Amino acid sequence: IGGAGGKGTWGRPGSELVGVEEGLEDPHDPNYDSDSEDVCKFEAITPPLEENEIETALTPILSEYFENGDTDEVALSIEEINLGENLHQILVIAVTLAMERKASNREMTSVLISDLYGRVLHEEDIERGFDILLNSLPDLVLDTPNASTVLGNFIARAVADDCIPPKFVRRYKGVVECAQARLAIEHADILLSMKHGLVKLDSVWGVSGGMRPVKYLIKQIQSLLKEFLSSGDIEEATRCLQELEVPHFHHEFVFEAVVLIIEDMGERAMDLICALLKSLSASAIVTLDQLKNGFYRVFEEMPEISIDVPLAYTMLEKFALKCQKEGFIPNDVLKNLPSRGRKRFVSEGDGGRVKDDVY
Repeated sequence: IGGAGGKGTWGRPGSELVGVEEGLEDPHDPNYDSDSEDVCKFEAITPPLEENEIETALTPILSEYFENGDTDEVALSIEEINLGENLHQILVIAVTLAMERKASNREMTSVLISDLYGRVLHEEDIERGFDILLNSLPDLVLDTPNASTVLGNFIARAVADDCIPPKFVRRYKGVVECAQARLAIEHADILLSMKHGLVKLDSVWGVSGGMRPVKYLIKQIQSLLKEFLSSGDIEEATRCLQELEVPHFHHEFVFEAVVLIIEDMGERAMDLICALLKSLSASAIVTLDQLKNGFYRVFEEMPEISIDVPLAYTMLEKFALKCQKEGFIPNDVLKNLPSRGRKRFVSEGDGGRVKDDVY
């Protein structure tokens, strides 16, 4: 009487409950619930580029950089490709391309190395790249006869920019057999040993300011202003500003100068910057348009500046009034002066009402 299928056809007693508590996992089961399964996420993994693919991938990125000077764009583009353990090739290819180009492109390459350091490149990548370039000099001099001197400049500038330590140069001294590599190391050592060598290496490529990336110019302007606050030498500050050769960018100089006195909050800084701007305005080195544009840029940034400097509006008003008293900023700049809660008359187009400024 075991039934049509014989003994055990219906399974062991209780087997019909197996899998109910844990959930049915057979997709072919009519009671299978796909929502009960864990969600799996799949991410695309970009395989590392082969060595013979790296130059093809990097050259267009670097060539475009020589046109637009945007180091952020280079970093983002490089982050989209997988160089694996070949990050040093960024430096090798960039320097090799720059050797065949103008001094302005070499300057841009030094800036790029500095900007990529810590974000894309690390000290060991930069050192490894220079190692390869030093060993490649016998081939590089065939296309660039002064390649040893150029590479020496790049190495010294990388030391000055804190991308590699001075010991990198010392490690090679006296142990290099290749004549071209020895010349490059000796040249870098001479540059680094000069009086104020690290500062002078900022202009190792001897290019004019108009060819330099914006970030580099801002860094130079900030350095110039800090040095001026230390020395108080208007003549030297004026000479350094003119050497940058960026009259179209003097609004940035004014902007940085005003922000500096706001952050410093000292009378001495205010007096010195006021005297410097007055001198530059009187000699027409900084034009009225550039002066006004610099102040207006500060006005626009005041909500952000005041987050870090609560007395920013007070310092700005005090400085602007001082500059007006010295006679080198016009009344229309003061009329646009922002402030917290100070009542002022709006333009005639608003009917001359009095309203509160809200910033």
